Amino acid sequence: QVQLVESGGGLVQAGGSLRLSCLASGRISNVGVGWFRQAPGKEREAIAAITWSRGSTHYLDSVKGRFTISKDNAKNTVYLQMNSLEPEDTAVYFCAAGYTTTWDVLSQYRYWGQGTQVTVSS
Repeated sequence: QVQLVESGGGLVQAGGSLRLSCLASGRISNVGVGWFRQAPGKEREAIAAITWSRGSTHYLDSVKGRFTISKDNAKNTVYLQMNSLEPEDTAVYFCAAGYTTTWDVLSQYRYWGQGTQVTVSS
């Protein structure tokens, strides 16, 4: 069993930055951890992922160069550093974990956090 708790969301102006945190507990040594977002009226989409064991990373094209996913093994935490935020980044952001073979397939993530709201004002 894996439990995930996100934090770090909030309101920021366009061009600003936020760092989201995903604190994980349970058996996480061989999982992939992803960050997802869901804007009102839109489907949830995968934006970044990292493998816990090797640290391999993946990104949605639209966030490459602006967002960085990282992890701190000692703290059991995965981070999403978001820079140059745009109003289009406004969404509820979720972290999730699972034994994934394809990083952006939501159904492969078994464990989900409750989400944290990110609002970017123009």
